Amino acid sequence: MAEAPRARGLHLGLPAGTVALQRELADQAFSRAAGAPLVAGNDVSILRDAAENYPAWEAAIRAARQHVHVEMYILSDDEAGQAFADLLCERAAQGVAVRLLYDWVGALGKTPARFWRRLRDAGVEVRCHNPPRLRHPLGWVRRDHRKIVAVDGDVAFVSGLCIGRDWLGSVEHGIEPWRDTGLGIRGPAVARVEEAFAEVWALNGDPLPEPPAPPHPVGTGGTDLRIIATSPETTGLFRLDLLWAAMARERLYLTDAYFVGSRPYLDALEVAARSGVDVRLLVPSTSDIALVAALSRTQYRSLIQAGVRVYEWNGSMIHAKTAVVDGRWARVGSTNLNLASWLGNWELDVCIEDDELAHEMEVDFARDIEHATEIVLSDGRVINPPPRREGHLGRMAPGSASRAAAAAVGFSGALSAAITRRSVASTEARPTATLGLGLLGFGVLCFLVPPLITYPLGAVAVWVAIALLGRAAAAAREARRERMDRDDTSRADPPGAHRPETREDRDPPSDP
Repeated sequence: MAEAPRARGLHLGLPAGTVALQRELADQAFSRAAGAPLVAGNDVSILRDAAENYPAWEAAIRAARQHVHVEMYILSDDEAGQAFADLLCERAAQGVAVRLLYDWVGALGKTPARFWRRLRDAGVEVRCHNPPRLRHPLGWVRRDHRKIVAVDGDVAFVSGLCIGRDWLGSVEHGIEPWRDTGLGIRGPAVARVEEAFAEVWALNGDPLPEPPAPPHPVGTGGTDLRIIATSPETTGLFRLDLLWAAMARERLYLTDAYFVGSRPYLDALEVAARSGVDVRLLVPSTSDIALVAALSRTQYRSLIQAGVRVYEWNGSMIHAKTAVVDGRWARVGSTNLNLASWLGNWELDVCIEDDELAHEMEVDFARDIEHATEIVLSDGRVINPPPRREGHLGRMAPGSASRAAAAAVGFSGALSAAITRRSVASTEARPTATLGLGLLGFGVLCFLVPPLITYPLGAVAVWVAIALLGRAAAAAREARRERMDRDDTSRADPPGAHRPETREDRDPPSDP
């Protein structure tokens, strides 16, 4: 007789009734934390790197009959961006409603105005999110960091990938493509992605001519998921990340491109690791934003001392933003583990509740850390390594070829890490020196060339002051207009004008 499937995740080894109750409580907790309901019945595929994502996007766009909606933080003016632009122009010329939303900061220095002008001339409706405005001098800091492609309400793609040559790499120049992860989605959750696009589209001009169709109650697929669309000053994904760290019982595998964890999140990871959870964090060793990489490395020591395993990717750049919890829950999207993404940007992520897809992502994580270097303490020790459990990167669980692959990859990764481990002290030296030299240079400039510092700061202060005064004047005008409207209403409708007629009005008493 075949062995019965082993219970996994939160419900490990618990009776069926308890499992059902825990599932219900977890669904309620996740829904309230994320601010997103669970959408059942979707077909979901994991897409790795540009080699799988870009062709899937292009095929869906070529098949579009009604509309194509693209919300992309970066669309570079290079061979990758030009090919994508050509396809959008082609579909617009054939009568498909093509709408493209890009971010001003994301395009800065990467995409000139002529690129967007060519798209507009071809019939693509292009909007720029949050360019600098006189009344909102710091508005551009709140970025639209989403990466969405949605077609005809039928298929949607959500990922960490932007469009540019970095994700393609260069074989002739020996440059590896950036490592990244995306999802392809069919089913009722596509409508949630379209709704998220429509909301940001309307912030930057007229709303869509027709609102997105409501999602079907249940689709034909077998994957349940949540579409978490966050905006500045909302904390849905931050709350969910904290909740996942608190609820993990066995393992928590994180991949992040720009990790600068807040203290509450670092505490959550450290407490989980000390409780025996296998917490692993994979980040870049080289980054396109050097300052973020330096800040990230300053957080290694406390994590490693608590038992978190920290790895640095050995390739050109790992840009994925993923999480896997207990082989049951997984997240893919645009949100990095830092406050700018959690609290300051428009982001969009997909949180999957599916054992098979979550386990597939665990296997991917195992392959990725084989291509990474583990960071250890100065004496080479890994503090409190959590015990290996059956079914993840340790012993092989019976009855699953993918688990066997994960175990094999995990073993080779461990062997490689034993040779290539790097001390946490060596990772701290460079960022500490970089920050120190940066502050020293700034201090020297303040003394030697005061105008170089004070003039820009003064210009920013004047800009902010003008914006605040303008907003105050606008508020005063609005208050004055409201008072005038109330006065006009009072004059047109004096007290008692509509008092109901009484018997005394109809037949006033006669004089005595």
